[in-house]
Amino acid sequence: MITGKNYIGQQQSAKGSKTYKTFNPLLNAENEAKFTEATTEEINDALQLATDAFVEYKSTSGAKKAEFLNAIADEILALDDKLISTYCSETGLPEGRAKGERGRTVGQLRSFADLVKESSWVEATIDTAQPDRQPMPKSDIRKLLVPLGPVVVFGASNFPLAYSTAGGDTAAALASGCPVIVKSHPMHAGTGELVASAIVTAAEKTGMPNGIFSNINSSGIDVGAQLVKHPQVKAVGFTGSIKGGRALYNMAAERKEPIPVFAEMGSINPVVMLPEALKQRGDDLAKTYAGSITLGTGQFCTNPGLILGLKSDELSQFINTLSDEIVKIEPSCMLHPNIHNAFQKNKEKIISQSYTELVAYYTDDVKTNHASQAILTVDGDTFLNNTTLHQEVFGPFSVVVQCKDTKQLETIISHLEGQLTGTVISDSGEIDKYPAVISALQNRVGRLIFNGVPTGVEVCPSMVHGGPYPSSTDSRFTAVGIHSIKRWVRPFSYQDWPNNLLPDELKKENPLGISRLVNNNQTKAPIK
Repeated sequence: MITGKNYIGQQQSAKGSKTYKTFNPLLNAENEAKFTEATTEEINDALQLATDAFVEYKSTSGAKKAEFLNAIADEILALDDKLISTYCSETGLPEGRAKGERGRTVGQLRSFADLVKESSWVEATIDTAQPDRQPMPKSDIRKLLVPLGPVVVFGASNFPLAYSTAGGDTAAALASGCPVIVKSHPMHAGTGELVASAIVTAAEKTGMPNGIFSNINSSGIDVGAQLVKHPQVKAVGFTGSIKGGRALYNMAAERKEPIPVFAEMGSINPVVMLPEALKQRGDDLAKTYAGSITLGTGQFCTNPGLILGLKSDELSQFINTLSDEIVKIEPSCMLHPNIHNAFQKNKEKIISQSYTELVAYYTDDVKTNHASQAILTVDGDTFLNNTTLHQEVFGPFSVVVQCKDTKQLETIISHLEGQLTGTVISDSGEIDKYPAVISALQNRVGRLIFNGVPTGVEVCPSMVHGGPYPSSTDSRFTAVGIHSIKRWVRPFSYQDWPNNLLPDELKKENPLGISRLVNNNQTKAPIK
């Protein structure tokens, strides 16, 4: 049952007077449930509980944290059809997408459970003492990763499960030993409350401290600002727009004690179409990319919003086929009227720029909140001189740039803002002729894709989902995969510390049997 209340630790609370409802974009109507926005008092209570819980939770064993994470996954699955139907009613997305995203969310939780149960992830490093070293004795120094403290996670609009209440940020933070306060996304507050109930139930069943998790409702920006500025918050996770992410980043930097904001923001994900590939299979590529641009109504951070090629008959043919194919695809529903309106506004802004050509636009009647896909083309000089054309349009839209030569292609790539992905479409061996293009692309992105599409982010240890600013606020970290846990920890050293008082990961006996770097040798052996 959806109550519309906040979860302040294990207790539900609705002390505020401001309420709001979610919206079904497919039906173009409000959903029934009413949600109560959190008050300052409730925010303070949640943060105090989290701070108190951190004292115990930061030292909780990996095995116990794994039990908790697996229990969350089990409780999410136990929500069954209620979760799926709520998800669909708040997003307009189909049931298959909802179930697929639930599977991804559960898989992420279980992968972090496996990681922390084994415990080698703490990167235990030991340099034993050398008391007889000359001219000065060497101390015994031991290092590992420790959690930062209470983390605020902002739910994402386009992934109500995988990047929201129990999504990757939350799973990674809980795995690291950090309590989490979720700022629920107002577009899917019902989905968020159901998942929050699963987390709270799992915490109770596994004996986690009260305050390890809270779920905060909010329809505006004030609650989020209070959370980021709160002195008991030690880090922030965000997935969304550049404007929103940058605002949070600035707030965090202006605090008396600045804290990290790990924001994954906008990206147009450049795709380089090399000439021979277009000559050999241009029509097939156009069909593939028409599908990629419109997948999920273009509401992915990895949507291919920019296609680059060398001006040629083959590129012209590709543009024509892409234009023909994309208007054959039936428009689909966007997540919310606000997102649809922003798409229309940003699309028209790009289309209205001088020296551009609109080559495809779905002109048939479109249902309410459904997106009319479009393709724009422009020459390289115009693109270089007009940075408005570089901006992300969140939805089914892409710009094809016709570069006059390879040098201009390199220049354009070098002048792009940071991106999540870059893709190269090449014929066999063709890519070898463009080392400067590949080098330029590598400098601007977090992941390079060969002969594929950027849409779709595999959850695995080797995945990097992040990139140079503004695709993310810190390109050293990924937001997807088990290594995303490193955002929520810091290195910490013990010097000449009594063995019996060290954490198990650093004790000479190595009771956990983990892999450790001991005097520059990776080993699982105890120290004699």
